[in-house]
Amino acid sequence: MVSEKFIKFKSPGGDKAVWGIVNGNKCRHIEGTPYSKYDRTGRESSIDEIEIISPVSPTKIICIGLNYTDHAAELGMELPEEPLFFLKAPSAVIGSGRNIIKPPGCDRLDYEAELGIVIKKRCKNVSEGLVRDYILGYTCFNDITARDIQEKESQWAHAKSFDTFAPAGPYIVTGINPGKLRIKLSLNGEIKQESNTANMIFSVYELVSYISENMTLYPGDLITAGTPPGVGQMEIGDRVEVEIENTGKLVNYIE
Repeated sequence: MVSEKFIKFKSPGGDKAVWGIVNGNKCRHIEGTPYSKYDRTGRESSIDEIEIISPVSPTKIICIGLNYTDHAAELGMELPEEPLFFLKAPSAVIGSGRNIIKPPGCDRLDYEAELGIVIKKRCKNVSEGLVRDYILGYTCFNDITARDIQEKESQWAHAKSFDTFAPAGPYIVTGINPGKLRIKLSLNGEIKQESNTANMIFSVYELVSYISENMTLYPGDLITAGTPPGVGQMEIGDRVEVEIENTGKLVNYIE
């Protein structure tokens, strides 16, 4: 399968969101979207000259908890028998280069590097063996968490759904094997998280199949596949980077 790197950006001289395919430092414009048939227009822009926005606009974000064996070992917890998941508000989505805003009353703001799975078409009760056809591609994700708020409440939506708490991007990458990708997070240039998706307890295909049994997934919906060990705190002024092999680098700043 051919790998493509889709990017979403503001049209030059306008506010309309358009799509392109990244080739080196160039963005080749397309007519249409990667979710359906599209045409290559022949137009190109330099990546440095366009305003990149998040490539995902999900109806819902489904986040997986405790899905890396090394993270479970770090916490001294038993491996779950089934995927543990929760919802995060889609209004929290921002793109690479944007600021994560630390809300008033939040004393501890944490990063969590994750692989994002982008759904291609309506997906309901899909078996693990057929899931591949329902996945458009993959993106970098940072599951920002107000940890002090999370620890006070039994439900996590409050702590994880503030505006700007779902950085995703900068690309959706198709045609890659999600089962063995290096994943790392750096804070101000220092590596804080580093692992491999091979350490996932539940694979990408298991996760999508399992969730599709519970709820209908729609084009653009985002499943985030859990975080490796090394979760920690950020402060205002920090630069945080999530980098996943063959998938890109998501860069954000704390405000």
